[in-house]
Amino acid sequence: MMRLDRYLCETGFGTRSQVKALLKKGLVQVDGEIVKKPELKIDENRAQVFCGGAAAVYQKYVYLMMNKPPGVLSATEDRRQKTVLDLVEGPVPDGLFPVGRLDKDTEGLLLLTNDGELAHRLLSPKKHVDKIYEAKVEGRVTEEHVRRFEEGLDIGEKKLTLPAALEILSSGEESRVRVTIREGKFHQIKRMFEAVGCRVLWLKRLSMGSLRLDGSLEPGEYRTLKPEEIERLKEQT
Repeated sequence: MMRLDRYLCETGFGTRSQVKALLKKGLVQVDGEIVKKPELKIDENRAQVFCGGAAAVYQKYVYLMMNKPPGVLSATEDRRQKTVLDLVEGPVPDGLFPVGRLDKDTEGLLLLTNDGELAHRLLSPKKHVDKIYEAKVEGRVTEEHVRRFEEGLDIGEKKLTLPAALEILSSGEESRVRVTIREGKFHQIKRMFEAVGCRVLWLKRLSMGSLRLDGSLEPGEYRTLKPEEIERLKEQT
């Protein structure tokens, strides 16, 4: 059983004070009856709740795949700059946060969820979840770079990076590459290329474990994960 005001908060209808205001205005119905008491206990799995005519459907956990655009922060809030949560339309599910932050100028796959346990497992260094990126790099990338990525690089920390796979898509004054890493250090791919004398010009995450970016999503768009995508993520962690 759950308090009605908490239920409405967790189904995305606002903060506790905003929800209480909606209740006071008589905009909330439970099983066909107008209810104004925020402390009313309801069965979150069986009650039919409507707020302002919209169904309040309870989901314990929310999983969204976003194609993060460049120029947006991977954060829950910021007073000065737009965050990925600002791109979520309508009421934002309670506790939603980005899993494995992307740099402001990096784009591509970003998982948003309020499932803290799954997020912890995906980000745990012990799990070594693969993350694949595509990048445009200033400088000619060679097989020597491939070897050095495989051996691990000194990026100014106590330990070398874990072995990473570097695939050369094209090589020239500007090279195109695909990189697979198994950890997520701050600015890691940029620092790895700096360690071999190159500079990242553009970076996009394509996948995180079994979750691959939906090619139909335009920058800034997102969708709910399919049940089988959620299941595969949980299985691998």
